[in-house]
Amino acid sequence: MKKMKKIIASILVLAMLFSLSACGNTSSNKTAQNNSTNSSNSTTSNSSSNNQKIKIGVSIWSSTDVLGSQVKKMLDYAANALGVELMYVDQGHVSEKVTASVKTLAAAGCQGIIICNSADSEMASAIQTADQYHVYLAQFFRIISKDRSPQIYEQAQKSKYYVGAVHEDEVVNGYNLVNILINKGKRFIGLIGWNPGDATFLLRWEGYKKAVDQWNQNHPDDKVFMTQPVYAGTTADGGASAATSLMNSYPKMDALIAAGGGGDPLVGALNAIKNAGKTGKIGVVSTDFLPDLGQELQSGAMTAESGGHFADPLYAFMMVYNAIKGKYVKPENSFYEIKFPYIYVSSPSEYNDYQKYFVDSLPYNTDEIKAMANDSFQQLAEQALNLSIDDVKKRHGAQ
Repeated sequence: MKKMKKIIASILVLAMLFSLSACGNTSSNKTAQNNSTNSSNSTTSNSSSNNQKIKIGVSIWSSTDVLGSQVKKMLDYAANALGVELMYVDQGHVSEKVTASVKTLAAAGCQGIIICNSADSEMASAIQTADQYHVYLAQFFRIISKDRSPQIYEQAQKSKYYVGAVHEDEVVNGYNLVNILINKGKRFIGLIGWNPGDATFLLRWEGYKKAVDQWNQNHPDDKVFMTQPVYAGTTADGGASAATSLMNSYPKMDALIAAGGGGDPLVGALNAIKNAGKTGKIGVVSTDFLPDLGQELQSGAMTAESGGHFADPLYAFMMVYNAIKGKYVKPENSFYEIKFPYIYVSSPSEYNDYQKYFVDSLPYNTDEIKAMANDSFQQLAEQALNLSIDDVKKRHGAQ
């Protein structure tokens, strides 16, 4: 009997030891699983896994007007090549809508956002939202002015998620366009802007004034006069009203600058000039190529235009894409900057070449876009700087 009790006791002890051992292993396994799960979530939140589809937001004044639709076509093509989901918000360059668009895109789960803002002041809120949501942010067609907005510029430098900006040299652009008019013998220039305080317009205006001042200083007996801007917003109706107002106020006006605004204000201005019977009498220059620019140049309705920069947002997209993938690390207390070139067209033959290499087919193909995803920032910036009609001819073969 005593022997039997000892055997039972031994069995119970062994059972308890086995139970404790099993509990210990279960606890260890759960800890390991939790650690593994936490590590996985942390990695996913900071960079995109190979299997996760990247989502990038686009805050744009319009995705349907002349320039905006060209931008969308280029971005959609690039997104398709890289398997990226795009989400667009049209904000009309209205400040409240610009800042709200960034919040909308961030809340919708975008890992990156590219934005064409209107004024520098909007970027303070945009950068704050990007930092709050841990979303990479880059500007296209714009850069924060270090001189006019030093505090916002510093905010951009310090932000962990503001990647940088792609923009054109707008002062040079404005300077070149006015000199084209002056060299055509035009001496009374009307000016149409789009939104007061728009960062890009202010730079173009600086270039316009520089060209006028320089000419007048060197030719005191043959001076050029330029009006103050009449603002049209970003619509064709606004452009028509602005052009009509200028023609009525200044009967001697022999030239007009439609500064930009996506192309629609220029369409309205040209119609107003046509209705006034002054097509060919008023020389018109602008920025943002029209789809029928060749015909407008042929008829004399247009004197010259700068444009072809719809691929600028592609580079902002690539900067954000490569940041999401962990390939671009933002410089400390700085950010990336790419200067994008304009193409100038002043004859039907020049436009025909542009049409062939930028409109009928895009300036970059699928293989080239995929290669950009492996380029260093320096390589990316160099490609942008080199873009021209001749560059596309060389890469894609003369047609």
